[in-house]
Amino acid sequence: MTSSPKATIDAVVLTMNDRPAEFPRAMASLLAQEGVDLRVVIVGNGCEPDYAPEGVTVVTLPENLGIPEGRNVGADALAGPDAGEFIFFYDNDAELPETDVLARLVDQARRRPEAAYIQPRIADPVTGVTVRRWVPRLRAGDPSRPGTVTAMAEGVVLIRRADFDRAGRWPGSFFLYHEGFDLALRIWDMGRTGYYAPEIIVHHPASDPARHALYLRLVARNRVWVAYRRLPAPLVPIYISSWIVITTLRMRRDRAALATWFKGLREGLRGGHGERHPISWSTVWRLTRAGRPPVL
Repeated sequence: MTSSPKATIDAVVLTMNDRPAEFPRAMASLLAQEGVDLRVVIVGNGCEPDYAPEGVTVVTLPENLGIPEGRNVGADALAGPDAGEFIFFYDNDAELPETDVLARLVDQARRRPEAAYIQPRIADPVTGVTVRRWVPRLRAGDPSRPGTVTAMAEGVVLIRRADFDRAGRWPGSFFLYHEGFDLALRIWDMGRTGYYAPEIIVHHPASDPARHALYLRLVARNRVWVAYRRLPAPLVPIYISSWIVITTLRMRRDRAALATWFKGLREGLRGGHGERHPISWSTVWRLTRAGRPPVL
C-alpha cells in the first residue's frame, strides 16, 4: 500500500524586529515540523527582518501595512503554481511545542472536508491558560471543548489556500483586530465552516491587549466595519447596539477606556469600511444554528 503524499503548507510569519528572543524560538519550532512539506515566508512589516533562517523567503515592506495586509503580502509571496494546499498563519511569538503540530492540524482538515480552517488551542506556555479571545466561539468558558466554530483566532490558524483565495483573503484595511471574524463570515457564506481542535496545542504568551488605547479604538471601529461589510441591513443596528450595551457594562468603571472605545465607534460610523457584500439570510441561519447568531 502506498502512503499518501505529504501535505504542502505555506507558513506566513510577520515581524517588526521587536521580539529578539521569541522570534528565533518561534521559527525554530516551525522549521522543526515533520510530516509535511513546508515553505516559509517572513514579512518585515515596515522593516528589514533582522532574523531569517536559511531557505526562508523574505519580503520587506517599507512601511507597516498592518497585520492583515502583511499576511496577505506573505500569502501572495508564496502563491502561484507551487502554492501549498494550506496556509499556516503564525505569530512570531508563538511556539509549536511538538514536531507534529502541523501534521495533526492537516489530519483534522482531512477528516473534515467541510472545514475551510482548523483552529488549534492556543495556551500560555507557563500557566497553560487559554484566554477567552483565543477560543473562537461565544461560549468560551471551556477551551477544551472541540467542534465547529464561526470565528477564528487569527494569529495561529491553518486555512485551505483555495478557500482563503476564494473568500477574498484578509481585510487589509482593518490594520489590526477582528479581521478573523470578517474572513470567517465570508468563509461561512461560501457554505464552508471552521473547526476548533483543542487537543492540538500551540503556545503563545498571554497578554492583555485591552491595556492599549489602540486596541480599544480599533476594536470598536472594526466591529462597525464588520457589521457594515458583512451583515444584512436589518442586523447592522442590532449588532452595533448590542456591542454598545455590552461594552458599556464591561467598562463602566473605566471612563477613559470607554471614551477611547466610543472614539473608535464614531470613527467606524463615519465610513471607511470598504465594499459592502452582506452574507445571505441562509448563512445567518447556519451561523445561528452553530451557536453564533450574528448580532453578537
